[in-house]
Amino acid sequence: MSGHAAHGGLLVHGCAVILGTTGVLIRGPSGSGKSRLAAELVERAGRNGHFAAHVADDQCLLDATVAGLRARAPQTITGLAELRGRGIVPVLHEPAALISLVADLEPAAELERMPEADALSTVLLDRLIARQPVPSGDAAGAVALIREALRAIYPGKRPPV
Repeated sequence: MSGHAAHGGLLVHGCAVILGTTGVLIRGPSGSGKSRLAAELVERAGRNGHFAAHVADDQCLLDATVAGLRARAPQTITGLAELRGRGIVPVLHEPAALISLVADLEPAAELERMPEADALSTVLLDRLIARQPVPSGDAAGAVALIREALRAIYPGKRPPV
């Protein structure tokens, strides 16, 4: 999943959320459930007592910083998300997040049962980032895989979802 060069970074088709202190970038084709998964992650993290907020919906600006890969929303859509069947709605949001995990939505039938190690990382703007393929159309399954990916990134720490 590629993006387009943007002033000072990369514009990608995706959503970003912050769960506790962890940024998650969700990528996938139109209609694959990016916004729905983002909302589910934010809701579950909040229910578990963690801070959680949307950063960007549908379009995400990425730039490399000294601290890591930063995600933010284009100014025109900051604080907004598309809720299919309802339209554009305001959401609790943060201006930016450092991305620790990329969740790539894929058709469930195409998910590898036992992915190779190199399939569990990706490079964005010369930064190596953990990656987790997740099933589109199955929010519970996607959340479970994201939870396990976060456990692998932060051993011994309870994931926010």
